Amino acid sequence: MNHLVFSSVFAGLLIGTLNLAAAPQGTKGVEEFDPLAFPGKVVGDVVVPVPSEVFSVLDKLGEPNWRAELRKAELPSSSDRTKLSLLFGYTVAEGFVAVQAEDKEAVKDLGRDIIDLAKSLGLSKSVLPHAQSILDAADKSNWSAIRKEFDQTQKTVRDTMEQMKDIDLSHCVSLGGWLRGTSSVTSVVKKSFSADRAELLNQPMLVEHFVSSIEKMPAGTRDHDVVKSIRKGLAVVLQQMEGAVDGFSKDAVQEISKTCDGLLTEILKK
Repeated sequence: MNHLVFSSVFAGLLIGTLNLAAAPQGTKGVEEFDPLAFPGKVVGDVVVPVPSEVFSVLDKLGEPNWRAELRKAELPSSSDRTKLSLLFGYTVAEGFVAVQAEDKEAVKDLGRDIIDLAKSLGLSKSVLPHAQSILDAADKSNWSAIRKEFDQTQKTVRDTMEQMKDIDLSHCVSLGGWLRGTSSVTSVVKKSFSADRAELLNQPMLVEHFVSSIEKMPAGTRDHDVVKSIRKGLAVVLQQMEGAVDGFSKDAVQEISKTCDGLLTEILKK
């Protein structure tokens, strides 16, 4: 049967991936990896699960201190749409961490950041209803509703960008979210290392997809300083994943974590 691969998706972005394209009919597939099995939607040859399901997997493997994973970052002011798109993906991903931590004030702050970023991207009309729903649900500590709205916010932004022929910016939203999501997962894995937890990072197909997406971007986006840095960083991450044939070592997890954190620092640079 085909190799199982878990990747990372946040808000229509990425915390996890299963390559089931070549799995024969009738095979158990993900059930063989229970309790890490979780449902998702098929995108090409990849099954992409929703963020809350990946968090649930991590919770089953331990009890992460999600409040310790929150980043209290002040977003830089920018008119650069590529950077704004990366920041948008980052912010939505951070929102999922805040929900998992059940931090009401952090969720509200991130909801307001989403509104500001949407205005800068010219997407206020599409995003404002979702953002307001996030703020309203935070007042009621309705965490399931907040998760749903973060997920819908991401999907709405990506769909709108694609309708506006800004597919490269849609990919940047995904990249920003994936980097933040992977950063949080590696942080949790490092603090309580186990083979099962580390397997959540085994996502070479998804990284290859991102690399391919960058290579297909228009020159103006592809040659953006931050995007070029991300391309180089993805090569480092892919090398670690491809080298984990018999499972991830702590050093490999540390290298992926260091790479993602460095790229996030560049995205957040003022």
